[in-house]
Amino acid sequence: MTKAIILVGVGGQGTITTSTILSKGLIEKGYDVKMSEIHGMSQRGGTVVTQIKYGDKVYSPIVGEGEADLIVSFEKIEAVRAIPYLKEGGTVITDTREILPMPVLTGAAEYPKDAIDELKKAVPNVIVVEAYKVAEELGNVKAQNIVLLGALVKQLGLDDVDWKGLVAKNVPEKLVDLNLSAFEKGYQM
Repeated sequence: MTKAIILVGVGGQGTITTSTILSKGLIEKGYDVKMSEIHGMSQRGGTVVTQIKYGDKVYSPIVGEGEADLIVSFEKIEAVRAIPYLKEGGTVITDTREILPMPVLTGAAEYPKDAIDELKKAVPNVIVVEAYKVAEELGNVKAQNIVLLGALVKQLGLDDVDWKGLVAKNVPEKLVDLNLSAFEKGYQM
């Protein structure tokens, strides 16, 4: 059986790094894994989406509407935007972080203040993780992605993979200890 995960965020949040670590862990577990990256205007704060499918045999990484078992969102409005891709009974893991897009910054649009409530109305299984806040408390907000990875690994129940080893190999050497702490904090959430 094939499973599908979508990770959504904004450029610079580590969405692709997280997807890479997750994919390597799934391969280590013995799954066939396919990953696809979609970069919007990521260097200008636009949306970044990665799609991962894994199972015994996977032919394409593309996740269509209503196919994702899980959506992991690094920013709560991105979670709302991704809802059409979630299958019935699927789960959303989202951070509470707000990153204001350009239309909001220029006053052309308003940022919805009830995004988490919208998510909970649309999706029965919503896990809210204050990953940005935890990463900030650890001393580097860029570890937000690894906090979310820890929460995701816990949700997937894939404990028998060397996740900490994979994190250590895929983050800058000087930030290994910080990211290992971030992973552990996310896993405990």
